Amino acid sequence: MIRLLVALVFALGTNVPLHAEELFVSAAASLTDALKEIGAKFEKESNIKIVFNFGASSMLARQIEEGAPADVFFSADEAQMNRLQNKIVPATRCDLLTNVLVVIALKDSAQNLSQLSDLAKPEVTRIAIADPQGVPAGVYTKEVLTKAKLWDKIEPKIAPTENVRATLAVMEAGNADAGFVYKTDAMISAKVRIALQIPAEFAPKIVYPAAIVAGSRHQDQAQRFLAFLKTEEAGQIFRRLGFGLTQ
Repeated sequence: MIRLLVALVFALGTNVPLHAEELFVSAAASLTDALKEIGAKFEKESNIKIVFNFGASSMLARQIEEGAPADVFFSADEAQMNRLQNKIVPATRCDLLTNVLVVIALKDSAQNLSQLSDLAKPEVTRIAIADPQGVPAGVYTKEVLTKAKLWDKIEPKIAPTENVRATLAVMEAGNADAGFVYKTDAMISAKVRIALQIPAEFAPKIVYPAAIVAGSRHQDQAQRFLAFLKTEEAGQIFRRLGFGLTQ
């Protein structure tokens, strides 16, 4: 009886029903704030508890390939979703969001970056970006700098990080002069400012696809969550945090 009462108090205290089902969602690090807020609303309405696994999309894709538990995959680029074509339910794949890449500096920094070529100046000694070998934000950054014919000049200054949120943390700590992050990441920080928008001719197309993982044992619940992500309620949260909607 005591155990039952303790369990009941715990469930009430967390606003999650006692016998809530669990849905594992692997999502890009840049979605952290939006999905935590949306997930809390979904839990209240659905009796389904969301367990998030946030990280670089490339790392999450590798985990799913290796059999890690996941019901839904929400990527920051199409390449990582394409990589999992045989691991997802193709009919459930949908492009939900868009984003843009920006260059940031510390809010009180004297760095004057009016164009991408300013990153090659001697006073810019360290540039933080997500790992360009596979992390979407880093891949996008290398694409931008390559198109601008700046990658070879700037590469020695590059400080790669685990994911875009790690890049933001490096910048907030003052450990780099400039950094490439998504606009949505820059918007949540009180310590950095957007120093430079990426010119249209170099700007990559950034799309966030989501899909149900084929090995999921909770297909119906996963479908409900995907449907919730497309609602106006979720859309308002995404827009408020700087994302664009594809639908």
